[in-house]
Amino acid sequence: MGSNILYVVVPCYNEEEVLYETAGRLKDKMKDLIEKGAISRDSKIVFVNDGSKDSTWELIRKLHESDHLYGGINLTRNRGHQNALLAGLMTVKEYADMVISMDADLQDDIDAMDDMIEKYRNGIDIVYGVRSSRAKDTFFKKASAETFYKVMKFLGADTVFNHADYRLMSKRAIEGLAEFKEVNLFLRGIIPMIGYPSDFVYYERGERFAGESKYPLKKMISFAVEGITSLSIKPVQLITILGFFIFFVSIIMLLYSFIRHFMGATIVGWTTLMVSVWAIGGLILLSLGIVGEYVGKIYLETKERPRFLVEQFLHVKGEEKQETDK
Repeated sequence: MGSNILYVVVPCYNEEEVLYETAGRLKDKMKDLIEKGAISRDSKIVFVNDGSKDSTWELIRKLHESDHLYGGINLTRNRGHQNALLAGLMTVKEYADMVISMDADLQDDIDAMDDMIEKYRNGIDIVYGVRSSRAKDTFFKKASAETFYKVMKFLGADTVFNHADYRLMSKRAIEGLAEFKEVNLFLRGIIPMIGYPSDFVYYERGERFAGESKYPLKKMISFAVEGITSLSIKPVQLITILGFFIFFVSIIMLLYSFIRHFMGATIVGWTTLMVSVWAIGGLILLSLGIVGEYVGKIYLETKERPRFLVEQFLHVKGEEKQETDK
């Protein structure tokens, strides 16, 4: 792979506290890579503003005006991290030979970019940044994260263990991603489906430089549900299995009742009856909820609403492009 124009895509939501620090560190890394000849001088850092409520977009504009290395994409409204990341990838794919995506919080080790680029130059289309350990995490964070990946795998969502959205993708890998048209996005599961040659780079994840995490427990649970229901129908299959199991148990209970009846035994079944009613009722509601989740996703997919709309794309210094993308 001879071409080496690199674009670094950084989704941002209310990142005014950390943006300048992130921009500075990335600029130093890009200059170092350019001096080594690893990437082209036409390479850029592109921040994607995902409908931030603070001054994030104003800061991105100032960075762009101060240095042509910086670019900016402003979405019309908040669309969520996955859609913001997709917007960045789809917008820059015409200009870049390879794209590295990363979060703005400086937790990902930017020095791992060197190994990613080296693997790209050796013919790898997708290089996943994978955490080497979770030693710095709290017990709860570590346990919840490991549970997240195990549950995802059990329910049929194929993801890379301990990988978030820090990765390198070649132009043809991004063009492959563009062929996936679903509205309900879970990029960590979709990208492995592309199928081009892939590899891993391991790194130690650091502490967030400033600001608050955009993924509290509630959002992580929602993210997991989104991933499972977007990638797998196994939960629906489990409902079918559960239905057969309950039917089998009911047959056993029927036979047990007949035997006890012919033995002349009197059963005071209030407790058993109430537990059974509540258990079966709960299972029915849970099953309806899971099926409803899938029906809702089908509804959204059939409407074919745009996954994102780009209001402005700051690319070449002094130039603003008005774009609308899906």
